[in-house]
Amino acid sequence: MSSSFFHSVTLERDKCKGCINCIKRCPTEAIRVRNGKAQILTERCIDCGECIRVCPHHAKQPIYDPLSSIDSFKYKVALPAPALFGQFHNLDDLNIVLKALLSLGFDDVFEVSKAAELVSDATRSFMQKNPRRPVISSACPAVVRLIRVRFPNLLEYLLPLNAPIEVAARMARAEAVKKTGLPPDQIGIVFISPCAAKVTAVKMPLGNEKSEVDCVIAIKEIYPRLLPLMKLAANDPGEMTETGRIGLSWGGSGGEASGTLTEQYLAADGIENVIKVLEDLEDEKFPELEFIELNACTGGCVGGVLTVENPYVAKTRLKNLRKYLPVARNHLGEEIPEEFQWDQEIQYEPVLKIADGVSEAITKMAILDNIDKTLPGLDCGSCGAPSCRALAEDVVRGVAQVDDCIFRLREQMHALVKGLSQLEGSFPAPFRAEQEEEE
Repeated sequence: MSSSFFHSVTLERDKCKGCINCIKRCPTEAIRVRNGKAQILTERCIDCGECIRVCPHHAKQPIYDPLSSIDSFKYKVALPAPALFGQFHNLDDLNIVLKALLSLGFDDVFEVSKAAELVSDATRSFMQKNPRRPVISSACPAVVRLIRVRFPNLLEYLLPLNAPIEVAARMARAEAVKKTGLPPDQIGIVFISPCAAKVTAVKMPLGNEKSEVDCVIAIKEIYPRLLPLMKLAANDPGEMTETGRIGLSWGGSGGEASGTLTEQYLAADGIENVIKVLEDLEDEKFPELEFIELNACTGGCVGGVLTVENPYVAKTRLKNLRKYLPVARNHLGEEIPEEFQWDQEIQYEPVLKIADGVSEAITKMAILDNIDKTLPGLDCGSCGAPSCRALAEDVVRGVAQVDDCIFRLREQMHALVKGLSQLEGSFPAPFRAEQEEEE
C-alpha cells in the first residue's frame, strides 16, 4: 500500500492509554496495541469510524477540512447531506437550513438529496437492465472498502454507480460554471459530511480517478454556526429546496432501498450487522433479494461520527420532515448518464494475505494454524491483538511473539515456580531452608 494513502481516522498517541476497546471493534482487525499505545495498520483501515466511537480517551480523531478552506475559492457551493436536516430540533422547513448556509458564506447550495433521487432512478434502471440478484449499494464508502479487502467475491455485486455526493458535485460544478462564467478550478464544491469515510472517499476515491468535491466539512463543526443564522432565516426562508421524500430518506437506513421501489430488499446498518449480512450473502442465503442497502453507521448516515444528534432522534426528524414533501422532484430518462457511472473498476485489495507467493502462503498458513492451536482461544485482546488467530498471524509476520499471550506467560511462570520448588528440595543439607530442616 502506498505510503501516501489518505486516512480520515487518525490516532493521537498522547491521548492513547493502551486500552483494547478499539481493537475489539475494528471490522478489519486494523488496530494493534504495542508498547502501551494503539497502532493503526493503514493498509487495513477502512475509515468506518468505529474506533472513534468506542475510544473512551478520544485518542482516535477524524480529519476533515476547516470551514476557512472555502475562502480559497471565488464561488462556493455547499452540498448538504440529507443527514444534516435531522440534526435540528423543531425544524419544519428545509429552506431555513439552506438559507442559513448562504448566510454562512456560501454562494449557492446544491442538495445531495436532489442527486440521491436521480441515483435512485438510475439504480432502478440498472436493475431492470441487469437482472442479476442481488445488487449491493455502493453509497457507503466504508462498506465498499470493507468488501474490497474482506469480501472480494462480492465485488461483482456492487452497484457501479457514483454515490449521490459525487453526482451532486458534478452537477453543481457544471451549473456554477454556466451561471458564473468562472473556470471550474475557481469554484469550490464543499460537502457537509456526517462521517469520516466520506472524507476518505473524496481524498482517495474508489470507482473514479478523481472526486469533484474540493472540501469536506464536518456537520458537527458547521452545526453551532448555523443555529443563530437559522433563527434569522426562519423569518423569510424563501423556496430553495428541490428535494422530495425519496432524496431526504437517504439520510437514514432503509431510505435508499425504499427508493428502488422493490419489495425484495434488505437494509442493514451498523458495521457488525453489515458483516453478518455479507457473510450470509457469500453463503448464498439471499437468492430472492434484488437490492441490499448497507450502512456502516448505526441508523445510516445520521449515525456518522461527524454528526451531533442521536441517530434515532435524527432519523425520526427526517421522517417528520418528509411528510411535507412530494414523493420525488427529480427524475432521469431511461438512459443512465455517463457522469453517474464509475470510470474505474474497483479491484480486490489483498491486505489480509500473509505472503506474496502461493507456496510461501501455504507454508505460513500451516505455521499460523499450528500457533493458533497452542493459544487459549479466548480472544481476550490482552496481547494487543484482537483475537488469538490475529496474534498467530502477527507472529508469522514477525511483528509479535507467542509469549505475548498472557495465558501462555502464566503457564510458563507456573512451570518455572514448580521447577524451582522441586529444585529447592534437592539442595544439599547446608543450603536448605530452615523450615525444611525442622521438618
